[in-house]
Amino acid sequence: MESRVSKGKGDIELAGVAKSYDERTYAVDGINLKIPDGAYCCLLGPSGCGKSTILRMIAGHEDPTVGEILIGGEDVVGLDPVARRTAMMFQSYALFPHLSVRDNVAFSLRVKGMSKAERDRRTEEMMEKVQILEFADRIPSQLSGGQQQRVALARAAITEPRVLLLDEPLSALDEHLRLKMRAELSRMQRALGITFIHVTHTQLEAIALADMVVVMDKGVIRQAGSAREIYAAPKDRYVAEFIGGQNVISGRVRGLGASGARLEGSAFPSVDIPIHAGRRLEDGQSIDIAIRRDEINLLRPGQAGLPGGTTGVEGAIVGVEYQGNFVKVLMNAAGEDEFVAYVPERRFFEDDFHVGDRVFAAWQVEHAHLLV
Repeated sequence: MESRVSKGKGDIELAGVAKSYDERTYAVDGINLKIPDGAYCCLLGPSGCGKSTILRMIAGHEDPTVGEILIGGEDVVGLDPVARRTAMMFQSYALFPHLSVRDNVAFSLRVKGMSKAERDRRTEEMMEKVQILEFADRIPSQLSGGQQQRVALARAAITEPRVLLLDEPLSALDEHLRLKMRAELSRMQRALGITFIHVTHTQLEAIALADMVVVMDKGVIRQAGSAREIYAAPKDRYVAEFIGGQNVISGRVRGLGASGARLEGSAFPSVDIPIHAGRRLEDGQSIDIAIRRDEINLLRPGQAGLPGGTTGVEGAIVGVEYQGNFVKVLMNAAGEDEFVAYVPERRFFEDDFHVGDRVFAAWQVEHAHLLV
């Protein structure tokens, strides 16, 4: 039977997609998402948020309870993975232990009955593309974790999928290899030129790899956008705290003016906040603001007055962690259990602070980001 799916692009659209395993529990609830052709998209969130369920539904291993899944503009719900032209790379790699690298990569072509000459040609091309040609005659047990991952990727990509789906592909690797393979995955995605959808619970992995990051929580999308947008302009408190790199403080709007206002909190007197274009605030309204940790400048209390356009909060240092190129300073400021400054290493050691010191954490008013 001829597939309903044309040889179109690998753009994906999920329209009103929900997945329920019983009448009360939804693993995914009302997902609307568009992923452009050729994008590297990371689905990011804690365990149980629904990201792997979305991956399996796109792959064809599960069908949604309601909603449409379109690949290249055509609804693929009900079609098997081969008809969808998707391929999935699992966490375990699932390589055949008794087959050589060459035979692992060529396996699906052999099952299709492709001629040996054509099979060998395409296998050689794919092994060269992912840089495993020198290991062609080895078996998986003779390869490192990173080399095995490349074999698994080549075996999935040789089927010429429009979409390659990766389920926690780096979680089994040690830290050094994980960092190396992040760069490898990005390089291979560009070389293959197809859409990658990568499930992870690791924030830095998603930020480093993705053109598009989709942050999930309890079966819904909290925010989708570019890596920089997600990191620098989180939509709400959940995204800001989950992604990290931000301090979030809460309070009520006071002294509302044309260009700014104050935020008064129960644990701090007040800080100045900007008025962003298109954002309407009301006096007395409860809001959250986020300030990037690398925007914080630590001052000694009683130091000369703050530079113009600066505001901040006071607190005591409760922890200092050396991170190499910066020092992570933890404070009990603004009523938050963990208010953090990332201080450049040289600046910190010019006037190093210690646990117990009182400090003023200052930032430029315009750098505060108002959350929903």
